[in-house]
Amino acid sequence: MEAKHSGAPAADIGRDQTAFYSPDVSPSPWRWFMIGLVFWATVINYLDRQTLSVVAPVLREEFGMSNVTYSRVVFGFLLAYTIMNGVSGPLIDRLGTRLGYALCMLWWSGSAILHAFATGPWTLGLARFSLGMGEAGNWPAGVKVVAEWFPKKERALASGIFNSGSAIGAILAPPLVAWILLQFGWPAAFVAVGVTGFLWLLVWWPSYHVPGPVAGSKPEETIPTRQLLKKKFVWVFTLSKIFMDPVWYFYIFWFPEYLKSARNFDMASIGKYGWIPFLVAGFGNILGGLLSSALLRRGWPLTAARKSSVTVFAALMTAAIPAVLVADVRVSIALVSLAMIGYTGSLANMMAFPADVFPKTVVGSVYGIASMGAGFGGMLFTLLTGWMVDHYSYHPVFFMFGIAPLVCTTILWLWLGPIEKGAADS
Repeated sequence: MEAKHSGAPAADIGRDQTAFYSPDVSPSPWRWFMIGLVFWATVINYLDRQTLSVVAPVLREEFGMSNVTYSRVVFGFLLAYTIMNGVSGPLIDRLGTRLGYALCMLWWSGSAILHAFATGPWTLGLARFSLGMGEAGNWPAGVKVVAEWFPKKERALASGIFNSGSAIGAILAPPLVAWILLQFGWPAAFVAVGVTGFLWLLVWWPSYHVPGPVAGSKPEETIPTRQLLKKKFVWVFTLSKIFMDPVWYFYIFWFPEYLKSARNFDMASIGKYGWIPFLVAGFGNILGGLLSSALLRRGWPLTAARKSSVTVFAALMTAAIPAVLVADVRVSIALVSLAMIGYTGSLANMMAFPADVFPKTVVGSVYGIASMGAGFGGMLFTLLTGWMVDHYSYHPVFFMFGIAPLVCTTILWLWLGPIEKGAADS
């Protein structure tokens, strides 16, 4: 049967058609343009997120914030981000990818600019909370774009491509934000980064559309969120992410502090070497997708290809254990980089799970629900990390985050079940 597709995006400006197109039949070449837009949005997401980390020393002095006060500002972001993961996914599914993603970008970009008007810890915390509300929509929206445009053999690779924007954003933020701060002041840094989201909207809004339907196909069912919450697959997927995603939060929030307190780095040395693991992590996004794609081409069943790929990269994350034990800091950074490749390679495959199992109409909801659970896990592990460091050292922390990914893979193999359409109903 011949698949009928639209041509260039201009042909379907603004049309979020009923999502019963099957990209497995004849994928459109425009899919790479669409995932490029999601990659760009993810870079912006992390630029907005990391701006505060760069300007924090200036703001803490200007606002007289203690460590406890600053931690509460950060907690405000995490709380909003975690809660809104469970809201943004269903919202994007209901509104459609084009409008839902645009609203999320509009919200978080405006919130980023609001930081420039902060006059103290409370107003800064409110701006941070608002930013977390908007930024939560990026990953459910990205997963939905992958489901709408990519066949199953390319979904992990496409997920890895857009998720690599997080690593690029984390790399770009320190030099870019520091330069703006030194030239124009800290309010300008928040405004400049926030404006990039509005530039993205100028491209996204007239470009994005859902590919046309395959002739003779039937619309996919829509599953209410309350029914999704009853699915075993959703709960097991959420549980697995609780032991995977906090590893990334640890490296994002604690690795510079580890270099300073445990490896005696000064700020100049942190700026010189601290970005290396994030650069290397970007390669894991691509390698994770390529591995599962290669296994599928060799005839592996989808379940075995996805779970095996996650397991291989989760095994790399055990490099965190020797990273804290070696004396040479260069070897330590190299091992942390290897562990971060493991995380991004695993995540590239896990982000493909919702589209592999559920109709495209609800993949945003499924990933949002799972990320909400992972967010609460991240908050818990963050508090546990601080307690361990205060009472012991970084040694048990690195051991914990080296073992946690293996707990994730054990959950996937024992309880998740098959990764295929309709598996959630079994």
